[in-house]
Amino acid sequence: MLKSYFKIAWRNLLRNRKSSFINIAGLAVGMAVAILIGLWIRSEVSFNKDNRNYNRVASVMQNLNQNGEIQTWDGLPWPLAEVLRTKYKEDFKAVSLVNWVNSVLQYQGKPSAQNGLFLESAGPAMLDLKMIKGERNAFSDPNTILLSQSAAKAIFGDEEPMNKILLVEHVPAKVSGVYEDMPDNSSFADRAFIAPFELKLKIVEGIKRMENPWGNNSWQIFVQLADHADLKTVSAKIKDEKLKNIREGERLAKPQLFLHPMSKWHLESEFKNGVNTGGRIRFIWWFAIIGVFVLLLACINFMNLSTARSEKRAKEVGIRKAVGSLKNQLVVQFLSESVTTASLAFVFSIFLVQFSLPLFNAIADKKIILPWGNAWFWLTGFAFTLITGVVAGSYPAFYLSHFDPVKVLKGTLKAGRYSTLPRKMLVVVQFTVSIILIIGTLVIYRQIQYAKNRPLGYNNNGLVYVSTHMYDLHGHIDAIRTDLKQSGAVVEISESGSPITEVWNSNGGMSWRGKQPGSSNDFPMNLISYEYGKVVGWQITEGRDFSRIYASDSAAFILNESAVKFMGLKNPIGEKVSFNDGIAFTVVGVIKDILTESPYSTVRPAMYRILRGNDGGMVMMKLNPAQSAHDALSKAGTVFRKFIPDQPFEYHFTDEDFARKFSEEERIGSLASVFAVLAIFISCLGLFGLASFMAEQRTKEIGVRKVLGASVFSLWRLLCKDFVVLVLISLLIAVPAGYWFMYNWLQNYQYKAGLDWWVFAATGAGALAITVCTVSFQSVKAATANPVNSLRSE
Repeated sequence: MLKSYFKIAWRNLLRNRKSSFINIAGLAVGMAVAILIGLWIRSEVSFNKDNRNYNRVASVMQNLNQNGEIQTWDGLPWPLAEVLRTKYKEDFKAVSLVNWVNSVLQYQGKPSAQNGLFLESAGPAMLDLKMIKGERNAFSDPNTILLSQSAAKAIFGDEEPMNKILLVEHVPAKVSGVYEDMPDNSSFADRAFIAPFELKLKIVEGIKRMENPWGNNSWQIFVQLADHADLKTVSAKIKDEKLKNIREGERLAKPQLFLHPMSKWHLESEFKNGVNTGGRIRFIWWFAIIGVFVLLLACINFMNLSTARSEKRAKEVGIRKAVGSLKNQLVVQFLSESVTTASLAFVFSIFLVQFSLPLFNAIADKKIILPWGNAWFWLTGFAFTLITGVVAGSYPAFYLSHFDPVKVLKGTLKAGRYSTLPRKMLVVVQFTVSIILIIGTLVIYRQIQYAKNRPLGYNNNGLVYVSTHMYDLHGHIDAIRTDLKQSGAVVEISESGSPITEVWNSNGGMSWRGKQPGSSNDFPMNLISYEYGKVVGWQITEGRDFSRIYASDSAAFILNESAVKFMGLKNPIGEKVSFNDGIAFTVVGVIKDILTESPYSTVRPAMYRILRGNDGGMVMMKLNPAQSAHDALSKAGTVFRKFIPDQPFEYHFTDEDFARKFSEEERIGSLASVFAVLAIFISCLGLFGLASFMAEQRTKEIGVRKVLGASVFSLWRLLCKDFVVLVLISLLIAVPAGYWFMYNWLQNYQYKAGLDWWVFAATGAGALAITVCTVSFQSVKAATANPVNSLRSE
């Protein structure tokens, strides 16, 4: 019996080639979208799951009351690690300080900058390194280093890396192990080496000589919970450990420690006012919903075309019932047809996925592959196909199987007045979903463009910064500056503690006249040289810039406008701002806010002061606009290598750094736009099929109208009218729904664009235009047909 069902299903597919093609194509595209989204979600939710300690590893974080709000930091003082290790040894299986770095590794005089981690001895086992050579516990020797497989290949080529000596920022270290590259969906995927934290202490000798180590929050701490320990319970235990050890003035921030599990690092990394508000997890939900709806659109096409052609299957149903077929048997027969269609669509969807994966990976910044050898993938695919076939065929199956055989065979079966209502409702659902996706895409891109057009507060044309792994740079900076200017490569250079597009340092515990008693504060603090303002082109609104003419500028501040507003300084120039240790700085200037962090957030109150000693972390350069960037950088590289030959010359354009701040939203926008286009395509495919069927049904009516003098335009309007009305109804539903969804999405941003009317007007006009174009092909074809052929007697 089942064999007969599928044989009949196959014959019906071949007999109705046009509708079969539309069904299979629509379902294949819908399935391909669902599979791609499923693979993307699988990659996202499996982040860090290759680590066998995934459920027991956490990062120690802290909430602080700063600037009138609760801020969440992952930076902590280094002595805290030892306190956790000794005082709570029953709760933690391992504790490790963590320092994320980009360091210079040298072998045989060839330098290369590599991303790495400095960890304490328990760190490699906590991260579950898969060793190819050597052992993870090699950190008993502080002068050692572990390399990733790709880093070992890049540095040593075909040489044996084990026991070779590398220089890590001038300090020798022996290669004692090589580990497998971390997976792409790992927080440590880009880490080329892992070295002992003791080696970091040798590179930066002053760490353990800090006057107030509990006041320096420059390090991260990873912990691995003991097998019996509960994360929430341990979080409550350690909550006040930092508060107990910091100085009196620092306690105003009321720091509270907590554990953030590895399972939330990637998808739930955002905090607002001390509360974990989620993060990328919202994209998981959004795209899961989009995948379901796009597949639903394809199923709707199948339902609509199947029920629309019900009259052609009516006699078949009548005869089958007359010879004894039961309703359940007919239901199974029609479901077998839809499952057959879904199976063919699934096969084609796999080809579509394989073909589109390179483009999808480029857009999503992934390295996803089809898991051909994964049994679970094929079992899921089988279930997915079966469910899709049943969902798509359920309504047609029950609709067709309920026909009365007497009426069918007597020819008295007529479609009821409301028989087309379900089809119309399904078309409305299709276009409602498609229109909401289009609105969402437009709003995302508008938000990105709005933030891109935001005033920067500086001039990033030709602005370049050079990363300095160069602890001896400061002995040469004046000579480098002289040679660079003489070469004509740059207009000016300066030192800086951080790039202008990021905040690497902040200071708290400051006082000024009028400060609210008992309040805590924390301001981004960039340490710069005197020429910094000229290099970046910041805009002075009050006072003056730093100048070498004034010796007192070594104890001076320049504030941004947000700092002046936050501090309540009506006449800021000449005001004194003091640190907890009593050292006072004089405000000499105020600048317009510089956008150093997220382009979607408000600018924080910030301060700038002249650097001392080795505080500078990089060199900022303003390239000479009279020369090409390539020539200028080539000359600059020659100068740097002249003075510091054992360091790589690494440069970054600030405009490129700023552009990268939009990468996540742009990826989401690109994916959303692709899915919106596919949703429209699927909807139009169904619309095309319905228009073809309606034109076929009304052939004689059109012939009579033409004979009576109807014009092609009036016939076109007659056939398009119903579909245009359906799209207008879709707009009435989709516009308020789209507004609600996108209004709530925009609340994730402090600096956001409005929901302008033209977004909805453009979407509506576009949807109507697409509908008319889709339906017009069949409408014009029917309207221009020869009425003699349509009115000829059977």
